[in-house]
Amino acid sequence: MSRYLPIMVFIIFFLSCKRNKETVKEVTNLPIVTTHPKESPPFVWDAANIYFLLTDRFYNGDTLNDNTLNRNNKTAPLRGFMGGDLKGITKKIEEGYFTDLGVNAIWLTPVVEQIHGNVDEGTGSTYGYHGYWTKDWTNLDPNFGSNKDLEVLVDTAHDRGIRIIMDVVLNHTGPVTNLDPVWPRDWVRTGPVCKYTNYETTTACTLVENLPDILTRTEVPVELPDALLAKWKSENRLSNELDELQLFFDRTKYPRTPQSYIIKWLTDYVNDFGIDGFRVDTAKHVDEQVWSALQEQASIAFNTWKKKHPKKVLDSTSFFMFGEVYGYGISGGRTYDFGDKKVDYFNYGFQSLINFELKNDAKRNYDSIFSKYSNILHTSLAGKSVVNYLSSHDDSNPYDQDRKQPYRRANVLLLSPGISQIYYGDESNRGLNINEAIGDAKLRSFMNWKEQDSIAQIKTVLAYWQKLGRFRNTHPAIGAGKHHKLSQNPYVFGRNYKNGAYKDKVVVGLDLPEGKKILSVKGFFGDGTQLYDTFSETYTTVENGSIVLENDNPIALLELAKK
Repeated sequence: MSRYLPIMVFIIFFLSCKRNKETVKEVTNLPIVTTHPKESPPFVWDAANIYFLLTDRFYNGDTLNDNTLNRNNKTAPLRGFMGGDLKGITKKIEEGYFTDLGVNAIWLTPVVEQIHGNVDEGTGSTYGYHGYWTKDWTNLDPNFGSNKDLEVLVDTAHDRGIRIIMDVVLNHTGPVTNLDPVWPRDWVRTGPVCKYTNYETTTACTLVENLPDILTRTEVPVELPDALLAKWKSENRLSNELDELQLFFDRTKYPRTPQSYIIKWLTDYVNDFGIDGFRVDTAKHVDEQVWSALQEQASIAFNTWKKKHPKKVLDSTSFFMFGEVYGYGISGGRTYDFGDKKVDYFNYGFQSLINFELKNDAKRNYDSIFSKYSNILHTSLAGKSVVNYLSSHDDSNPYDQDRKQPYRRANVLLLSPGISQIYYGDESNRGLNINEAIGDAKLRSFMNWKEQDSIAQIKTVLAYWQKLGRFRNTHPAIGAGKHHKLSQNPYVFGRNYKNGAYKDKVVVGLDLPEGKKILSVKGFFGDGTQLYDTFSETYTTVENGSIVLENDNPIALLELAKK
C-alpha cells in the first residue's frame, strides 16, 4: 500500500461522508501535504499501540509454504491453514501499513512448529493454523516461514521503530493425533478437565479434552521425550540442541523440569532474534512462579542480544511481558480472584495484563471510561498497565460484533488510558461473524485487503483509525498520561504525561458539532499558546481559555504547535 494512500483516502473520505451519529463529517480546506513537523517521542510500553494478528490470516508473502507437512485433510470452514506467513507481515511493514496506522508494536500469534495432524474439536476438523498447538518449541512451523524470515521481520520492524511481541504457550502441548504422540507422563497430565471452581481446578487440569497440560509445579528432573530426540536427530540438529541445553542448565542451575526446558526454548527466540516482548497465553493455568523465571531469563536473553547487536538496539527499553489471565479486569486492581485464592500476577514478571473489561465499559459514556481507567492506572496499578481490546481471536462476544460503530470503536480503544490492542481488521471493519464458520473460527477470517482497496466506506473507516492511531503513537500522554475533563458540552479532555525531562500534553474533543466550535482548554494551555489540530491539519491560538475551530469534524486532536 502506498504511503500516500492516507492522503488520497481522506480526499475521497471527506467528499463522500454525510452527517450522522456514526459518520465522520466533511472537513473543508484539508491540506494535501502536511507541513507540520513531527518529532519522535520516547517509546513507552504503557502507552503502546499494539497490532494483534493471526500470522496465518494476515497476508500471504510466500505461496511456496502454503501447504507443508502434508496437511491435506479437509477441514471445517476457516479451520485450516490459509497462507499467511512471516514474509507477508514483513511486506506490510515495508509498505508502511503499520506506520500509517500509528502502530509501534506487533503481536504475532505463536509461530513455533505446530502438530502435524488435524483433530475434530466438535466444531469440525481443525489444524493448528492459529499457533497454539505446539509440537516442537525449538523450531518454526514451515507454514509460517523460516528462521531467516523471522530475522528479517524483526529487523525490518525495528528499522521503523516497531517492536515485535511473540505469543508464547507454556501451559500445554498440542492435541494428540495419529501423527503427534502424547508427551511422557512426567511431562504432562491428560486429565482431569478444568472445572474453574477454585485455584486447584483451574491450574492442575487440562483446559479441554485432548490438550495435554504441562506439569509446571514439579521440581523433579525429567528426560527429554524419545519422540523429540528422534525428531531432532532426523533434522540433523540433535547434538546442537543437547549442547545448548547443557549450557543453559549450567548457567541457570535450574533443575531439568518441563517448565525449565520450555523456558529455555522460548527465550532462545529473544536471544537469537531480538524479540522485544512476550504475550503469555493461558497465564492463570500455570503455577505463577514459572512466569517470574520466564521473565528473568527473557530479560537476560534480551540484554545478551543487545550486546551482540549494538547497532540494532532501538533504545534502553527493557523486555516486556504481558499475560492473558482470562477474565481479569482493570477493576480488580492487582489481583485475580480464584474464589479460594487471590494472585497478584504483577508480582510474577508481568508488566501488564489483558483487560477483559473494556468491551463492556465501551457501552458507557466516554468520560466515565477515561476517568475510571486513568484513576486506577495512577493509583492501585501505578507503575503497571493493562492491555485494552474490543475484539480478539477467542472472544465470542466482542464489542460491536456487527461492525456498525467503527468510529466509536476507534475513539474508545485508541483514546482509553492504558495500552491499546488493535485486532487485525478492527481498522477496516473485517467481519467477525462469518456465517459458514462455527465457534471462534468466525473471528478469524483472512484479512480483508480487497475490501480496503475497493469499498469506499472501508477506506473511510481506515483513514479515521489512521488519524487517531498516529496521534496516539506521537503522544504517550494518551495512553500513559493523567486524564482531565475540561468540559462536558462539547466534550473536551486533556492528558498530560511526564517522565524525567520529557513532557507531553494534548487536548481532545469528541462528538463535536458541525461548523464553528469553541473548545475549552482552560487550566491546560495558557492564552497565546498556538495549538495544532492533527485531524483537520489546522492551527489555532488559545484566547480567553478556549480555542475556536471551524470545520465539520466531530473530533479534534490538539497538540502544541511545533516551532
